[in-house]
Parts: sequence; structure tokens; C-alpha cells
Amino acid sequence: MIQKHDRSDRRFLTFPAVHPCSAVSPATLLDSLISLSRSICSYQSKFFPTQRKIAREALRQVAILLIFFEEIQERGRPNLSDSAVLCFSELHLALQKVLFLLQDCTREGARLRALTKAGFIATQFRVLIRTVATVLDVLPLRTIDVSCEVKELIELVAKQARKAKLEIDPEDETAMNRVTSILDGFENRIKPDRRSVEPVLDYLEIRSWSECQSEIKFLDDEICLQYQDGNERELPLLSSLVGFMCYCRGVLFDTGEYGTFDQTDRMCNLETIPFLNPEDFRCPISLELMNDPVTVSTGQTYDRVSIQKWLQAGNRLCPKTGEILSNTELVPNSALRKLIQQFCVDNGVSLSKSRKKNRDITRTIVAGSPSAAEAIKFLSVVISNRMYFGTEEQKNRAAYETRLLAKSNTFNRSCLVESGTVPPLLNLLNSTDPSVQENSISALLKLSKHSSGKKAIVENGGLKPILRVLKNGLKLENRQISAATFFYLSSVHEYRKLIGSTPGAIQALADLIKDGTNCGKKNAVVAIFGLLLHHSNHQRVLSAGLVPILVNILASSNVDDLVTDSLAVLATLAESVEGSVSILQTSPLPIVISTLQSSTSRGRKEYCVSILLYLCMNCGVDAMSDLARNHPSLMPLLYSLTTDGTSHASKKARSLIRMLQKFQETSSSGLKNSAVPQECFIHVR
Repeated sequence: MIQKHDRSDRRFLTFPAVHPCSAVSPATLLDSLISLSRSICSYQSKFFPTQRKIAREALRQVAILLIFFEEIQERGRPNLSDSAVLCFSELHLALQKVLFLLQDCTREGARLRALTKAGFIATQFRVLIRTVATVLDVLPLRTIDVSCEVKELIELVAKQARKAKLEIDPEDETAMNRVTSILDGFENRIKPDRRSVEPVLDYLEIRSWSECQSEIKFLDDEICLQYQDGNERELPLLSSLVGFMCYCRGVLFDTGEYGTFDQTDRMCNLETIPFLNPEDFRCPISLELMNDPVTVSTGQTYDRVSIQKWLQAGNRLCPKTGEILSNTELVPNSALRKLIQQFCVDNGVSLSKSRKKNRDITRTIVAGSPSAAEAIKFLSVVISNRMYFGTEEQKNRAAYETRLLAKSNTFNRSCLVESGTVPPLLNLLNSTDPSVQENSISALLKLSKHSSGKKAIVENGGLKPILRVLKNGLKLENRQISAATFFYLSSVHEYRKLIGSTPGAIQALADLIKDGTNCGKKNAVVAIFGLLLHHSNHQRVLSAGLVPILVNILASSNVDDLVTDSLAVLATLAESVEGSVSILQTSPLPIVISTLQSSTSRGRKEYCVSILLYLCMNCGVDAMSDLARNHPSLMPLLYSLTTDGTSHASKKARSLIRMLQKFQETSSSGLKNSAVPQECFIHVR
């Protein structure tokens, strides 16, 4: 009957207690009360950073109740009256809540949060202890078979519970006031000294880097839950506490042990994450994420719905440039659409709900509170100074702190870039210590997600040292992270050209695709994809011999994301005649058709049909004759796509069907044209 009280999914300071069933037997109820009381009494040996006096009082009372319950059980089958069972049921409900409170007061990482909630927690303890007193007052004790000594103890507990002064601990209140003073100081741009901060940490027994990190993680989780629930009332305080603990972690614990990134974070570094600047993906008209980006004759891109409304209203000027549109043709921008879709998948953004404000995109652009903002600014300056003037160990620690602070927080990245962390991080890439190089390139990766970070990296000559890591990184992970960094940098139009023209950059990415791990290959493939958004890089990618490497991935890899990204690159390359010729020379048709047939991904199928369509358009009879003669299964697949594929895949499939039918008609009539007129297909991309 008793609940599982160590539920990890229970939120902090919530009390999901349940009332025992009215039909529960006295014996079962008593067993559950004993088990529950023992669980509570096990907290007698645990450290309470706050609520020490009131928790001891609660534990003392429950320990006496446990004696009471056990004696009833020892005397045989309990013969409890209905009123006694009702009282025991009420005690069971109250004790569940007491256990929840004790769990939260001792929860890992919740010390600072429990301190700020000390008044609320004290009130809950007081209510529960008074509830126990009330229940014991009405409990028909004389009808229960226990010794006189135990009855006297129970009566004493009831009396003390009624009279006990259960107010907030004065020491808790003093510590709370210290925290409030420090946060107010941050807000007023007053940097705290150690003499004001250390007493708080000492009181809570937060005495190491890892304990600070545990507090920050807990507070971050609380912030996420608050956003999830739409309850923003406490967000400024929680953000301020995070800023305070980050400051303590980076400033006070700059010597001794410090953490290591867990496997989850390491995988985040090694997996490719699309550009994290949503402004690149917003329609200039609606200012919202583009569901279906299309390009007009001036080269500007808009969301299809928005630009269609603009044109239907009789406008013939480009909304962004003011130029007269030479035509009203809307060309789908499939490359950008792919990036937006991947961005939404990785960041939990629903395109169907993109017209609603999405906190997951914007909530870290600004600090959660003025106090948090100033704390991070102070810390960023400290970190930057250490990387410039510190010892080698201090520089490594500062790079690690940068890496940690910049993780998934846009405001932190902005502060770190503004404080000047990028130049020393670039210098640290030359280190002969693999750990230093890893922390530095990982920090740069995270800073490159911010527009000012991209600019600082490029303007401080960062492309060459990052390229050196890509080629000869001291660890394979470092090479993979540098490839991801190039991907972020390629989100800026002029940087795509700059990276592509940097000697050896595209070749180094191609080498990583050929010889790297799956994570390294994926990072390098999407970096290439980003560079292909600048047309001058197409020939460079072809010259690097990338096509046969990608075709080999299609034939041998079982990593779905890697296969999809490889198809995306091949589809982009196939848009040009040179790219189509290079692809066709690798004899890819059986592999592409097999992928089209076996894949369950609609996106992957669209890339496959795009490749086939462009091969036929650009290589003419060479491609079409092979498809028509050697792949009879293709036509049923194409017909299926016209009804079951994406809108773009359906259009491309219909175009390819018409091309192949036209080819077969001309072949059967004895006409041996080397090319098929392409005017019918000019609208398909």
C-alpha cells in the first residue's frame, strides 16, 4: 500500500501524498506506517544544510511514533476501532508529506534553493507537526493495546507538538539575508568579495567546484520546469541564484579539483547542431521561422505564404531590397529548408507552432534577471584575465569554465565574447596538452554559435588555427569539434567563401569524412553542406574527391543521420552539370534506388529523387538509359512518391516520370537524342 517515496520524477517541494484506501485492513495500514516511519528515521544520520532544528524535532516525534506502531504490531493482530483506523490513516498521509520534505531538504544540489525557500519549508513542517498533534489528540489511545509508558510518550508528543515554537531557524534567516544582499549587490554592479560570499557557502557546506556545479545543475532543471509549466513568477530569483553559483564556481574554486564533461555533453560536442541563431531562419516579412523558404528573382528568401500574400496584394517590389521583381517565380530553397528543419528538431521547436512565441529559442538570449546578468559579466572578465595572465593550469581551467558557461546559453556567450575570451582561446589551440586543446576548441565551438563569436573568431585569424586542429588535432575528438566549428562559421555568407578559399580546409573536411568516426564524418559532412550554400565552393568540393566518399557512405553506413546528410550534399552537388557528371561516374544509381526503396524517411526519399532528377537533367541519355533499362523497380517507387512523398518529392517524382517516359518514347521511335529538352523542368529544384 505504501507509495514508493524515492521517486526521482517528483518535483522539488511538491507533496503527492495519497490517503489510504478506506477498506484497508488495520494490519496492512500498520505495516505501512512502520515502513514509512523507518524511512523517515533513516534521515537522522543525514546532513541538513537548512531547517536543522525543525527537522530534528520532526524526526524525534516520528521516532516515538515508530516505537508506538512497533509495540502494537508486537502484541499480535491489531484490533483497532474504526476511529483509531481513521486516525492512523491521517497519520499516514501526514508522514508521507514529512518524508517528502526531508528528502527535499537533503536533496543533492538543492542546498541554496532550500535556503531561499526556508520560510515555506518551515511553514510546511509546522503544519504537518500540528496535524500530527491534532490526530494524536483525538486518537482513542485507551482502546489500543500498548504499555502505559508508550501511551505516556504519545501524550507527551502530542503536548509538545502543540506547544513547539516551529519558526524559521534564525541561522537560516541570517544566511538568506546574506544571499539577498549579494544578489542586490550584483544588480547594482557591485562585485562581492570573498568575505561576503564564503560565509554563505560555509553555512551550506558547499566547499568544492563539483558541489557548486551540482547546485547549478539543480537550479537549471528548476528553471526548465518553470518554463515548462508556464509559471514565471520565480524565474528571476532562480536565474539570479544560477548567476551567483556560477560566479562562486569560477572565482572561489579556481584551485583544486574541477569537473569533467560527462558522456552526454561529450556527445553534444561531437554531434552536429545546426545554426543556433534563429534570426537567420526568419522570414523578413512575418519575422517568424520559415516553414517553406522560397527565393525570388532578386535573390532574397521569404516564407512562401508571406511572399504569396505580398504578391497577391498587387506588390511587384522585393520587400527587402525594394527592387522590381523581374518575375513572380518562387524557387524553393531546399538547402535552407533542410537547415531550418534540423534546427527545429535539435532545439525542440515545432514549425507548426512557430507563430507562437517559443521560449526555447529566446529565453537564453537575455539574462533571467539583472543580478544574473551582472554576475556573469563579472565572471567573464575574471575568466578572460586568467586566460591572458594566468598560469598554464589557470588558463586550462578558464577555458573549461568558458566551455561550461557557453553551453546552450546565448547571453553567456555574448558576455564571454565581449570580455575578450576568443583571442586567448585561439592561442591555446597551439598547446601540446590534449586537454587544453580540447577545452579550447570546445569553448570556441560554443562561442561560434553566437554572431559576435563568429565575428571575433574570424577577425582574430581563427580559421588557420582551427584548421590546424582539424588536420592534426592531438585527439580525434578535437578534430571532430573543429569540423563542427567550421559548420557554425559557415552560417555567415561571407565566411562560407572565406573558409572555402582557405587552402586545405575543404580537403581536411573530406579527409575526416573518409577516415573519421561516425561523429566526425557527420560533423564534416554538414560542414561541407554549409559551405555549399556558396556556389564557388561546389568546384572545390568536387576537386577534393568528396563524391566517391559520400557514395561509399551510402553503400556501407548504417547511421541514418549520416546517410541523410550525405544524400543532402550529393543532391546539392547534383544541381550543377559538373556535379552530376562526377556523381554519375561513381555508378551510384543502384545505391540511390536501393536507398529510395528501403528508406522510411520522407526527407531521405526526397534527396534520392532529387539526385536522380538532376542526373537525368544534366547528364541526359547517359543517366536515363541506365535507369530505363536496368532499374525496372524505379517507376513504381516514383508513382508511390507522387502520393505519399513530401510536396517537393512529389513534384520531382512527377517530373522524373515525365522525363523517363519521354525518353522511352523517343528511344522506341528510333530518335537518339543525346539530351532531353529541359524547359519542362525548370521549375523543379
